[in-house]
Order: sequence, then C-alpha cells, then structure tokens
Amino acid sequence: MPGKYFRGAFVEFTSAFLLPIPNVIVFQYNPETLVHTWTPAAPVSSPAASAEGQAEGNPLAISGDPGEEFSFTLSMDASDTVADGSPPAAALAQVSGIYPRLAALELLLFPSQGGGAGGVLGAAAGAAASISVGTGGISVGGALGGGAASPPRPVPTSVVPTVLFVWGPGRVLPVRVTSLRITEKLYDGTLLVPTHADVDIGLRVLTQREINAMEKGLVKTIVQTAYDYTGKLRQGLAAANLVNSADSIVGMLPF
Repeated sequence: MPGKYFRGAFVEFTSAFLLPIPNVIVFQYNPETLVHTWTPAAPVSSPAASAEGQAEGNPLAISGDPGEEFSFTLSMDASDTVADGSPPAAALAQVSGIYPRLAALELLLFPSQGGGAGGVLGAAAGAAASISVGTGGISVGGALGGGAASPPRPVPTSVVPTVLFVWGPGRVLPVRVTSLRITEKLYDGTLLVPTHADVDIGLRVLTQREINAMEKGLVKTIVQTAYDYTGKLRQGLAAANLVNSADSIVGMLPF
C-alpha cells in the first residue's frame, strides 16, 4: 500500500528495574480479515430450589460482562524487510529471516515470574524454610531448628505477560493470547531460517475481574485506562447510532 498507514501491534509490558518496559510487536502487514466474537455472560447461579422445584432470584440476572475474543492471520515476509527496511532491520532479516518476529510472538505465551524483587526474596525464604538442621544432620522438608513442619509460605506465581492489542485508535484492549499456530512456508537456502510464514492468532480480552487481580502499579493503570477508554468509546458510538433510530423505527412497529 503506498504511503503511510496505521498498522496494528501488540504492546507487551515486562518489568525491569521496577519499571515496565514496553516491547512493541508491530504487524508487518495488517490482516485482511479479523473475526470478532462475543460470548454472552453465563446466568447467575440461583439459590437452592425449593421442594416444589421453584428457583429463587432473578432469572434474567447474568454473572458479568460478555466474553470478547479476536482471531486473525498475520503474514510475515523477510524479503520485503531486506529490500525496503532500515539498514539494521534489513541486516537482521538477511541473517535470521523472520525468526525475531516469530520469537517475539511465541514469548507472549510464556509465563514470567511475578513479584519483582519481593518474589525472588519470597522464593529464597520458602527454600530456606524447607531445610532443617538438627542433631541427625540436614533434612529437607522440616522447619528451621528441627521442629514441626513449617506452614506453607506463599511463593511467587507465574503469569503470562500483560499485552495490549492495538487495532487503530478505536481499539486498545488488554488481551491474553489463547492460541498461536505458525505455518512456515519458505526458508533461506543457506541457514534454513524461515523467510515467510502465516500466523493464526487467537486473543481473549481480559475481564474487569482479571484486571482487578493484577498487582498495583503502572502496568495495571495502563491496562485499566485502555480497558475503560475502549469501553467508553464503544458506548459513545452506540449513542451516535441513535441518529438513525428515528428514521428506522417509522412504520416498523404495529403499535
């Protein structure tokens, strides 16, 4: 496509030196088709039914917002980068093909240990607590001092990276990559690095409950802002559709 155009991207946030550093994966080519799937929220589980089989509560109540998913196919080609890219990008593509882009996408599925320095210290404390030294020597699994087993200590959990799906200024959403299928099609004849591939990607938009469970900090603020921004924009566009409602409803209803 001639000229400049807005390209989609993933923005991954990883913590280093207590600050989030974004890793931006810009789409080489925008996908031609994007499937946007909505799943209705499940109904609220009603309390125990009475002996007569009548359930209590509101039968129309639902458990929360609907689920939202995206799926599309990305195409990647190293030859265009070699021909038209900047000198560093062209040199990298000449040696490694599209491996760097594929590796960046693959790492979106790998968990990273959360908790920062506190998580590392917590893991070390947990390991120390599992070793006891007594008159009989060193044993693993007891408390320090050889007494009763120590209560379980919290250990840092592993979570996948926080990713923003950027699809134009109207869609900036926190997502989790649910599927990644890579079809490598062409290879460099010398190093056998892939030079062309199609990547099928599935995304699920994080829910407000999942955002609430994130650790407090700048990343959570960014994610919440993006989530609220896209939601308010959707509401504004839906309100703008009221302009067409007056003309559309004339003669439609029989009352």
